[in-house]
Amino acid sequence: MTDVITSDTVASVSLADVDKDPKAFSDELGNSFVEYGFAIVRDHGIPLALIDRAEELSTQFFALPEDIKKKYLIPGSGGARGYTAFGIETAKGHQAFDLKEFWHVGRELPAGHSFREVMADNIWPEEISGFKETFLALYDAFDAAGVKVLRAIARFLKVDEDYFTDTVRDGNSVMRLLHYPAQTEPTGNHIRAGAHEDINAITLLLGAEEAGLELKTKDGRWIPVSPKPGELVINIGDMLQRLTNGVLRSTSHRVVNPAPDRASHARYSMPYFLHFRPDFMIEALPGTVPPGEQSKWPRISSHDYLQERLKEIKLK
Repeated sequence: MTDVITSDTVASVSLADVDKDPKAFSDELGNSFVEYGFAIVRDHGIPLALIDRAEELSTQFFALPEDIKKKYLIPGSGGARGYTAFGIETAKGHQAFDLKEFWHVGRELPAGHSFREVMADNIWPEEISGFKETFLALYDAFDAAGVKVLRAIARFLKVDEDYFTDTVRDGNSVMRLLHYPAQTEPTGNHIRAGAHEDINAITLLLGAEEAGLELKTKDGRWIPVSPKPGELVINIGDMLQRLTNGVLRSTSHRVVNPAPDRASHARYSMPYFLHFRPDFMIEALPGTVPPGEQSKWPRISSHDYLQERLKEIKLK
């Protein structure tokens, strides 16, 4: 099942194997998350044709003139929906902004839903035909794949395999379309994405086959994460780290600038930040706090934790 794809042994697993030997699958995935905070998943069920269409439309959007893209900036929203311009997001603890721009798609909620108070409506660029339909379909596909991964994580943690189903139902998950422009001038201290940890429960990432993504090992080394085309890179976020009292690692990672022979190439990717529902209280799961010790982090709601972190990375 395992295919070593970095200089270390980050697991690479097939989601098609989950029913063949659920325990072996969950153990391999979970042990990779314990050691590295990362794994790679193939055969994830997201249709290749949908991925190709989404990548095409993402490229079309970011090629639009700046004044058109900036029509879709929403002041005061923390970048939760629509467009966030180049040079805004800054990794926690960093002064240099990231060399990227992005678009956010969130969950579509029906009228009267209680979470509408904290989850904004989507907006859609009128210049790109089929944008809404394509990315709503991709959002749903990401969501379904994420739940399958969470079921495996639940088995690894020895809780009911359906434990996470309700925690993420109508969760505040966000799909990000990312564009790292070609680099034609010196970038100084800026890199494509400064070292950071993700806020959410788990992240599912498409498009990382273009070099640049690196994770930081427990002993402080930076190693590349290099999936094959169409494979998902999955990593643990801070919310799940808190929920497991640090058993699963939210690992620092970054996107470094390209080698000189690739500097003229833009980089595109599509991460899906799978979140708990806003009212879910994050506190250490039973069995994750050693006897006689206290939990490493205090109890906090998913929504309150998200707001804290958005301020730290200068999106609010």
